[in-house]
Amino acid sequence: MKKRKLGKSDIEISDLTLGCMSLGTDVQQGKKMIDYALDKGINHLDTADLYHFGKNEKIVGEAIKHRRSDVIITTKVGNHFEEGKDGWFWDPSKKYIHQAVRDSLQRLKTDYIDVYMLHGGTLDDPMAETIEAFEELKKEGFIRAYGISSIRPNVVREYTIRSSIDILMTQYSLLDRRPEEAILPIAAENQISVVARGPLAKGLLSNKADEVLNKKGAEGYLDYSYSDLKSLYYELEQALPESTLQQLAMYYTANHPAITSTVFGASSLEQLEQNIAVHQSINEITDAAYPILQQITKASQYEQHR
Repeated sequence: MKKRKLGKSDIEISDLTLGCMSLGTDVQQGKKMIDYALDKGINHLDTADLYHFGKNEKIVGEAIKHRRSDVIITTKVGNHFEEGKDGWFWDPSKKYIHQAVRDSLQRLKTDYIDVYMLHGGTLDDPMAETIEAFEELKKEGFIRAYGISSIRPNVVREYTIRSSIDILMTQYSLLDRRPEEAILPIAAENQISVVARGPLAKGLLSNKADEVLNKKGAEGYLDYSYSDLKSLYYELEQALPESTLQQLAMYYTANHPAITSTVFGASSLEQLEQNIAVHQSINEITDAAYPILQQITKASQYEQHR
């Protein structure tokens, strides 16, 4: 795995990130998958306090406690919940962030978090207060760097102007090229690393796309109707027959210069092995494929949050 610097920080993360949300709730299975990923060179694990209401952080903490120095942990905050109770509400307040980071540290069995991210955000938030909380946690040594997870260009723009974020997580794939209009250029101009989630578009760009299409794509996906997706698969197969759909999807997302790492999830060890193998194979795809992929797919734009 290649390692790349995260923003202006001294943190380096692998160009492939394991998204831990899909690990499930079996501790031993989760540990086995995380160990496999780390042994294959992935050093960046992405979780959030909300995932299974804290259980996901506990699994990550248990899995990495014997090799903490080998791992870069990202977790997220902003969704106010209480363990053992259903439901949550949005709370980006300074008070809650200071409370939540301590809860996450305990669940993760560590005394510091490498990357702490706001799990969303709107222009109506008390942004100055939120930023102040992150800066205080950084100064106190609880976190090494901070950022936001957002698909909203207006929110990303404000944090870029008003804070010292090093990382942005956003949805980006061949089927969702909206970030290319504003979010990715903003990040690149300000030395903010982008971690792309959803490169396989809920499985619609996986090697099981035909099967997934009938389950998740019956109503279409963003700007693509069901028939659009069927046509796209055919066009990609005709234009680039030497590569699989999943290879092309992961290649396209990783190839943008603003992307530091691509996040993928896995719910089984077999799926994890396959995803890593596909990522390693994208180096075989030539640069000539990139403009072809751009021509075949839609360069959509955000209609809201501009």
